Amino acid sequence: MVRYQLGDAAAVEELVQRLSPRLMRFFAATEPPGEREDLFQDCWIRVHRSRHTYRAGEPLLPWIFAIARHTRLDAYRRRRRRESRELAVDVLPEVASAVPEQSGGENFDRLLEKLPEGQREVIVMLKVTGMSLEDVARATSSTVGAVKQKAHRAYSTLRSVLEKEGHA
Repeated sequence: MVRYQLGDAAAVEELVQRLSPRLMRFFAATEPPGEREDLFQDCWIRVHRSRHTYRAGEPLLPWIFAIARHTRLDAYRRRRRRESRELAVDVLPEVASAVPEQSGGENFDRLLEKLPEGQREVIVMLKVTGMSLEDVARATSSTVGAVKQKAHRAYSTLRSVLEKEGHA
């Protein structure tokens, strides 16, 4: 990141190659398919614009994921404003075809939807992107204890959902 701040083009390419899969998984875990790529690109634009705020010697992942988190929150707020202006329809159109079987990824997404936003965010950062507790705490502006508590509550919720469905 320091090389990127100094204008090294190879450093930019290396940073994008290393972090893009993690960022894409972060957005894929919570966003609809059509919006994932847009948020991903918006996040990289924000990283580029705020690269001067990165402090050399500080961990990079929490800084990047804080930007990703704010990108996602801003998109959520825009979506909520837009939805508040939409009108409800009395009659829904008929479904053209049957709903396909859910794959493993869709099952995981369905399970994550049952979690409150804060817990879902912590689980995605810990388990999907592979961040450490300390990195998640920095990215979410909370303590390690709070991250552990959210993760524990999320695990309990997921365990009870799976037991109800007969998977555990």
